[in-house]
Amino acid sequence: MLTIAVQKTGRLSEKTLELLKDSGIVFQNGKSTKLKSVALNFPIQILYLRDDDIPEYVADAVADVGIVGENIFMEKEKSAQVVERLGFARCRLSIAIPKDRVYQDITDLNGLNIATAYPVILSKYLKKKGVKSSIHRISGSAEITPSIGLADAIFDIVSSGSTLMSNGLKEVETVMNSEAILIANSKLNDEKKGILDRLVFRFRAVNKAKNYKYILLNTPNKSIQKISKILPGMKSPTIMPLALEGWSSLHTVIQEDEFWEVIESLKKAGAQGILVTPIEKMII
Repeated sequence: MLTIAVQKTGRLSEKTLELLKDSGIVFQNGKSTKLKSVALNFPIQILYLRDDDIPEYVADAVADVGIVGENIFMEKEKSAQVVERLGFARCRLSIAIPKDRVYQDITDLNGLNIATAYPVILSKYLKKKGVKSSIHRISGSAEITPSIGLADAIFDIVSSGSTLMSNGLKEVETVMNSEAILIANSKLNDEKKGILDRLVFRFRAVNKAKNYKYILLNTPNKSIQKISKILPGMKSPTIMPLALEGWSSLHTVIQEDEFWEVIESLKKAGAQGILVTPIEKMII
């Protein structure tokens, strides 16, 4: 059995459990006050932990694998390997200063006191850039520290930037981008490696599907070649004749980010009755 450590509460927790559910894994008890949950249909069990503890539990083989924010993994510097980037809980770690402070380039950070819950990541970045600043480690909200005189700047997680703006701050340097990652102990035995491979296969099928749409459309046979060039699909569109003579139905898959451009091109090419549906799983 494989033991996976996940965040008990917080921004990663719901998305992680959703990914496991979408991967067809059912647990005895969903998210609850318990610290452990065993799957009913897959050789895996969950340990519910604080996100800060996940890298250490995986490195120490208390858990075999874990899902954690890349920022936490980089900050903790524990010995574990990144198996898969999961594509959710995306954010960035940035340096921000009061909005009325003049900022031209990174040298303006010299001599400043920067508050952060990520001193390891920040210190490495400042050293790389040749900047000499003081780092004030905090465990609470960094955004208020400049306004109360505790720091001149902050280094923290940024999603939309609205929290910075509401606290009179502006983002000046993006240090790293982060997302949820799957990490693993580097000394898994063959049996656990096999289970992990099966788990990653399911994760990839779920995540791949989220980036694509399934399209069905009707077209005059004379337009099939033109429309096929617009809809190459994974290899080529599936073409099936309709009961109406001279017409066919085309089925294919397109990437999410190409969706609207493709739809407009299809209409111009003569496609009718276009149906677009989400894809639950995608195996390539």
